[in-house]
Amino acid sequence: MNSGPNEARSPSRRPRAVVLIGPQGSGKSTLFEALLAAAGSPPGRRNGDARQRAMGTEARLGHCTFMGDAWALLDCPGSVEFAQEQAAALAVADLALIVCEPDPGRAATLAPAFHALEAAGLPAMVFVNKADTLGETHVRDTLAALQAHSRRPLVLRQVPIREGGEVTGYVDLVSERAYRWRRGAPSDLIRIPEQMMAREAEARAALAEALADHDDSLLEMVVEDTVPTPDDLYRPMHADVVAGALDPVLIGAAERRHGVLRLWKALRHDVPGPEVTAARRGIAQEGEALAQVFRTLHAGHGGKLSFARIWRGAVKDGATLGGGRIGGITRYMGGEAAKVPEAGMGEVVALGRLESAATGDVLSPSGSAPTLPFPAAPQPVFALAIATEDRKDDVRLSGALARLAEEDPSISVIHDAEAGQILLAGQGDLHLGHAVARLAEAHGVRVATSRPRIAFKETIRHPARHHARHRRQTGGHGQFADVTLEVAPRTRGDGFVFEDRIVGGAIPRKFIPAVGEAAEEAARRGPLGNPVVDVQVTLLDGAFHSVDSSDMAFATATRMAMQEALSKAEPVVLEPVDQVTVLVPQDGTAAAQRLLTGRRGQILGYAEKPDWPGWDEVQALVPESELHDLIIELRSQTMGLGTYTRRFDHLAETRAR
Repeated sequence: MNSGPNEARSPSRRPRAVVLIGPQGSGKSTLFEALLAAAGSPPGRRNGDARQRAMGTEARLGHCTFMGDAWALLDCPGSVEFAQEQAAALAVADLALIVCEPDPGRAATLAPAFHALEAAGLPAMVFVNKADTLGETHVRDTLAALQAHSRRPLVLRQVPIREGGEVTGYVDLVSERAYRWRRGAPSDLIRIPEQMMAREAEARAALAEALADHDDSLLEMVVEDTVPTPDDLYRPMHADVVAGALDPVLIGAAERRHGVLRLWKALRHDVPGPEVTAARRGIAQEGEALAQVFRTLHAGHGGKLSFARIWRGAVKDGATLGGGRIGGITRYMGGEAAKVPEAGMGEVVALGRLESAATGDVLSPSGSAPTLPFPAAPQPVFALAIATEDRKDDVRLSGALARLAEEDPSISVIHDAEAGQILLAGQGDLHLGHAVARLAEAHGVRVATSRPRIAFKETIRHPARHHARHRRQTGGHGQFADVTLEVAPRTRGDGFVFEDRIVGGAIPRKFIPAVGEAAEEAARRGPLGNPVVDVQVTLLDGAFHSVDSSDMAFATATRMAMQEALSKAEPVVLEPVDQVTVLVPQDGTAAAQRLLTGRRGQILGYAEKPDWPGWDEVQALVPESELHDLIIELRSQTMGLGTYTRRFDHLAETRAR
């Protein structure tokens, strides 16, 4: 393929990092493989387990060289359930390559990605994949649908050529060159078809106008109706991409290798170097070596791997970094893991056996490294109770869970002492299914899963009083205690309280603490089998024996009185109710409200989410027992986009569905 003006020039000779992101089904991983193949680096076997790579549940790293420049490509999972992998990779990238299908109806699936990139100020390009399937759809319709979800201008860099109702190539608007695709081979340079002239001129004028917004000399040309040269467009486009001022849009078909070389040349020209990215993140170029860990992997016999971007200086195998000694530096070049003695500024590599390094850590030889922003893990939206299939694995489970959570910060391990369960919490059923499989395959611990128990409580509706006497006579001292207790409801959330109203010494003061402790203990399991909350227990009267009374006797009498009094006070079950905030595209708002009300939810209101055009937040109060699989149904009704956050709000009497 012939090169256009300036395409032989690269803005940085240091290794650059590009992250591929996009929804499932967009062909993102196919493009990843195509880019590596076009750079002469066959896919082969890359880091991570083959089955999980096929499922698209793990990020993949590939190294290659294109036209003399070194690159690291990161292919992120497309499922929203693995968004943390994507967010972590973006934190160390120079540019994000957004991959999408030419279907305007699926444009909303890119909204979270656009928002994340805009918030981070990260440069981006858009690659409309599967352009050979456009049919009657116009790429400008796809562009308009995408623009509705992006605050940055999206500008066409290429327009498709149609022949016989099929897309067979494209016109590059900057170089004004036309190409016809050839499967598995470089495209043919052709003359711009006559019927494309008007459309090409219109699209090129729109590109020039968008670039002129930030370039005075180009603005003057546009105002004076002067046709800009390719160089007049290359210069401001590079500046705008690096600044995150706009996202150029290219087209192709990765499966057929169409448009891949042209994409490579656009990346080579416009992706900023690591020194530019470091400056944007506030990292000075003077000083000791600096690396940031963005992913952790426990690789069995290979030990712990810390995938990191080198932001400054160079790191050598065996050197001290972040308080640990590097036990191997790995690149993934030519389809194979290759050990290298050193990694320099800009490289993305796996550092071996840094046991104390965690995902997000910034490492330096002295251990005195600056703190750099790193995405926080999202709140869990799905949980499973887990238990080992073989009790002999109980001892190993704790360590395996710790390693699992270290690999994936969006996994939470919760020890629910009240329910007597270990909970694995994450971003959905696929996410936790992958976690359970990894526990077995990578950490050697097989677990069974079940639905978590809900922490039901109970309380009473009316006051009740009961008198209980405990008397037992055996050889020697016997046991004697007599108490009269009253239980009464308190305001929700006020908790348990014990009050002593004994007068006249009916019960000696030394026995009163035993009564209070026994009453509180008895409230831990009420007549309906749940902990009793929001009650007041009052000791009204009693009797004692100078010889046979004791703390133990009064505790026994108190438990007897509590059991009967609570049973007579009309006990009711309380369930936890959470305040839920659901985030959905606006065309899914009505469906989300129906879903919540169908789960006994009380809608509190909804409004457009600030800085998220086209998205709503729905507020509701929903019983916790209805939230277990809410995320599954919510995503099924919103193209996988809906999500929610929750926090405990109050306890309420259970209501039948």
